[in-house]
Amino acid sequence: MTIHGGLTPELILPQDSETATLVGRVWSKAADGPCPVLYRNGRLLDLSSLAATLSALLEIDGLVERLTAATDWTDLGSLNDFLDGTAGTLLAPVDLQAIKAAGVTFADSMLERVIEEQAKGDPLRAQEIRGRLAPVLGDSLKGLVAGSEKAASVKALLQDMGLWSQYLEVGIGPDAEIFTKAQPMSAVGCGSLVGIHPKSDWNNPEPEVVLAVTSTGAIVGATLGNDVNLRDFEGRSALLLSKAKDNNASC
Repeated sequence: MTIHGGLTPELILPQDSETATLVGRVWSKAADGPCPVLYRNGRLLDLSSLAATLSALLEIDGLVERLTAATDWTDLGSLNDFLDGTAGTLLAPVDLQAIKAAGVTFADSMLERVIEEQAKGDPLRAQEIRGRLAPVLGDSLKGLVAGSEKAASVKALLQDMGLWSQYLEVGIGPDAEIFTKAQPMSAVGCGSLVGIHPKSDWNNPEPEVVLAVTSTGAIVGATLGNDVNLRDFEGRSALLLSKAKDNNASC
């Protein structure tokens, strides 16, 4: 379900929207289906003749040059027309791609994961634990480069203090935490309702930078995403990460 509720082009577009090359995906009433689109001068242009899916579109060599040079794309309507539902609705700007995430990448995030772990998923205990751990872990993690010699020495110190955690291992250790965030076609577009597991009472949105990556590993674009997280599930056990993260409409 989509509830765009007061969203405007000014709120959702980047500041350089008039000069940037912006592609996305919509459900078009005129086309009676999903379409990859190009944003240009406030309008959304149908790119279906170039590629049927966004994943295929991003594989095209010299894509930016082709999109910049062409002028004959079908106009599906203004961005406003899709925000108010007149012409259709916005879909997630991914379709057949795997949606992966890298976890525990910031000091604050590492601290919160350790708090969840020690609270065993109980939000009532989290505030007390946060007040006790924040002064110690916050100072220790500030400015650390993951995998560095300094990170290794901080690990040894925190182990001696009994504060080491599997979350700190992936946060400041040499190997990042990479996990499946969502299944192909399960993400929802800007302004849509997110999916929350019915058994979760402690959950939150997590704004993230999202990279568009081709099948060869080339980064070709970026957008913003919502990494919906069930903190009570993950806090009970790290083995519940997939249940806490990978749900319908969870990003």
